[in-house]
Amino acid sequence: MRVSVSWLREYVDLPADLPTGDLEQALVDLGIEVESIVDLRASVTGQLVVGEVREIEELTGFKKPIRFCRVDVGAANGTGEPQEIVCGARNFAVGDRVVVVLPGGVLPGGFAIGARKTYGHNSAGMICSAKELGLSDDHSGIIVLGSDVTAKPGDDARPVVGLDDVVFDLEITPDRGYALSLRGLARELSHAFDVPLRDPGMAPAPAGTATPPYPVEVRDTVGCDRFTARLVRGVDPTAPTPSWMAQRLVTAGIRSISLPVDITNYVMLELGQPMHAFDADRIAGPLVVRRAEAGEKLTTLDGVNRVLTADDMVICDDTGPISLAAVMGGETSEVDTGKTTNVLFEAAHWDPAMVGRTARRHKLFSEAAKRWERGVDPAVALVALERAVRLLTEHGGGTPSTEILDTDHVRPRTPISLPADLPTRRVGVEYPPARVVALLERVGCTVAQGADRLSEDPGAVGVASGVGTVLSVTPPTWRPDLTDPADLVEEVVRLDGYDRVPSVLPTAPPGRGLTPRQRRRRAVAGSLAERGYVEVLAHPFVSPELADQLGLPADDPRRPAVRLANPLSEEEPLLRTTLLGPLLGILKRNLGRGHRDLALYEIGAVFHPRLGAGSPPAMGVDRRPTDAEFAAADAVVPAQPVHVAAVLAGDLDPAGWWGAGRPAGWADAIESARDVLAAAGIPDERVEVRAAEYAPWHPGRCAELRVDGAVVGHAGELHPTVVAALELPRRTCALELDLDALPSTPVTPAPAVSGFPPALIDVALVLDDSVPAEQVRRALEAGAGELLEDVRLFDVYAGAQLGAGRRSLAYKLTFRAPDRTLTVEEALAARDAAVAVAAERLGATLRGA
Repeated sequence: MRVSVSWLREYVDLPADLPTGDLEQALVDLGIEVESIVDLRASVTGQLVVGEVREIEELTGFKKPIRFCRVDVGAANGTGEPQEIVCGARNFAVGDRVVVVLPGGVLPGGFAIGARKTYGHNSAGMICSAKELGLSDDHSGIIVLGSDVTAKPGDDARPVVGLDDVVFDLEITPDRGYALSLRGLARELSHAFDVPLRDPGMAPAPAGTATPPYPVEVRDTVGCDRFTARLVRGVDPTAPTPSWMAQRLVTAGIRSISLPVDITNYVMLELGQPMHAFDADRIAGPLVVRRAEAGEKLTTLDGVNRVLTADDMVICDDTGPISLAAVMGGETSEVDTGKTTNVLFEAAHWDPAMVGRTARRHKLFSEAAKRWERGVDPAVALVALERAVRLLTEHGGGTPSTEILDTDHVRPRTPISLPADLPTRRVGVEYPPARVVALLERVGCTVAQGADRLSEDPGAVGVASGVGTVLSVTPPTWRPDLTDPADLVEEVVRLDGYDRVPSVLPTAPPGRGLTPRQRRRRAVAGSLAERGYVEVLAHPFVSPELADQLGLPADDPRRPAVRLANPLSEEEPLLRTTLLGPLLGILKRNLGRGHRDLALYEIGAVFHPRLGAGSPPAMGVDRRPTDAEFAAADAVVPAQPVHVAAVLAGDLDPAGWWGAGRPAGWADAIESARDVLAAAGIPDERVEVRAAEYAPWHPGRCAELRVDGAVVGHAGELHPTVVAALELPRRTCALELDLDALPSTPVTPAPAVSGFPPALIDVALVLDDSVPAEQVRRALEAGAGELLEDVRLFDVYAGAQLGAGRRSLAYKLTFRAPDRTLTVEEALAARDAAVAVAAERLGATLRGA
């Protein structure tokens, strides 16, 4: 939020000589982050003056419209003659007063202004827009000063456009919605400097009447618990927005549109109450406030035709929805500049959760929605209505209706029980009860003393139990974030000063190093990194369509997913049940940015809902939950096993002068999975690799990995339909393993290294091509005995001479004894024993035998 210091001073008596740095520090101490500070007084150097347009000559023959202007700048140019300036804007006419920077001036960003010849004419200076002066991002046209500006040609333009001020750009946290207004900021600064506050939200306002100014029916009092409205008839449709108001809106980053609309934005900035102005003559029939019907459509003020859902709130007339409540109005009832004479002002109070979901669903993060989802004061609606009506009648004429609509279903705030000594016990700084009461009353709370009771706070370690005073605290209407005793403690500490809280570092307990789970995770990550994989971190959120895109069967346990109650994006409201979806999304994004050879991996949790578990018990923050409450909550929390997944696309070995590259294949994914298991401490003899059919992998190029007979993951090439659905390269490969499903492994000593030479023997076995190579390897290991050190497949051959359905698998066997050099006879005997077991189990025969 951008706010000027001069505007703040209207509501709070800041010291006249207050340095900018002290004001910044006060805001930071109050918990309000200062993004930037712009001293507008120094943003433009040189002569910035008021000018009056005397002549305009339209230049033709160029790609864009160009105007040659003669502008009266008084004596500012030293001659008194009109200044010749070439300008491309078209939103001004002869007689308009504009803002001119003369040669020698420097605009924000170091843009120096001089005199030069352009488009065949001499141009000395520039007629400025708000963006060029650094006032806002509006570059649709130059600044045209209103008729209420009394400055003459040649006068300094800085006070006229607000360049004699200091602007703070503030970042307001989600729980501090009241600070998104001048009213809220002024209140905070009155606490910081202990100066009087003139709260515009406490201004008198007439109450609602029995007869409404316009018929309105509120059907959903949960989504809208207060709706106020008032009508102003006979407004001058050509009345301009006063310059002081337009200047403040521009400084705040809001474009001036028309007088009624500008007034709603001005009141929103001043009081924090978003409003809407309807053209009453364009409304057909009574207004109805309700939930939208699924599939209803509304064209909003930004020109977008939006399809609504049953979660959206709308304001309707006889033609259907005319406003997306609390977010943006509709085109059919908008105030039409130059035509609207009867204005219906609306100020309501909407459910913050509903507004937040609607804004994210439609990607409409308006200034109004930003305030609604953070919480708006429900008690200020009539004050805002009165303020808007007065501003409109003062500057646009018209007659306000004596009827005022006020449909009020707001529930009163529930008092919070606060032990008076809780801030002291929680923070470790002495806060006397009287000080606690005084600080809470400064926030706006109503504090009453309740009964005394024994201290029951189990978190008060080292504090003797005794009798303590309990305060009954009712938060003000503008602080919806104050709901628990902990919130009140935070307010006491914040207003008393965070600097009073000592910084004491706790003594770190002696550690025992990494846990076995941490060591395993690091080892797995290291093994993948050594093979050239790059780690990525994906968001755990997925779309409901992902299960179909991955081709998961209807009964697949990965289909049921946890739905978030308040997702960051309505397009991805589910928590992932497999790492592959988000990981393949990152793969696709990198491919779209020019990368072709990719090997990515992620280690993270997946989420499996506990179907039928119900809802967790409500647990407060006033005490530690009991073991039974913890157990009940854990029974509802989704299971969150840690998985590792990796994806491969493109060449595994790059091409170059040394020859062609080698594309990544399903075997590389399987080998990487075996490496992961080895890094996790699972011996190879406990690992079994089998052919499998498991979505989203290709049924003929998928392997399941088993440890001690239990399936722990899959690897291979993705199914062609999955690759097509996700727009990935052909033959993209992937693996995914459940690390939590792996058995724990004790620390084993390193194997002894024999100093005797190995005996290397190759064997080629002919078998049916349906026999997996993994089973052949296991048969050779079983038959070779203890002398076998390693067995490796190095060749696969199939040809007509072997016969149909037959293939040859060639293995390199390495034999070694730990205490002697093997003889030829010992090595051959071990080989023959290995071949014999393969022949017995699998029907293998030696090739060429």
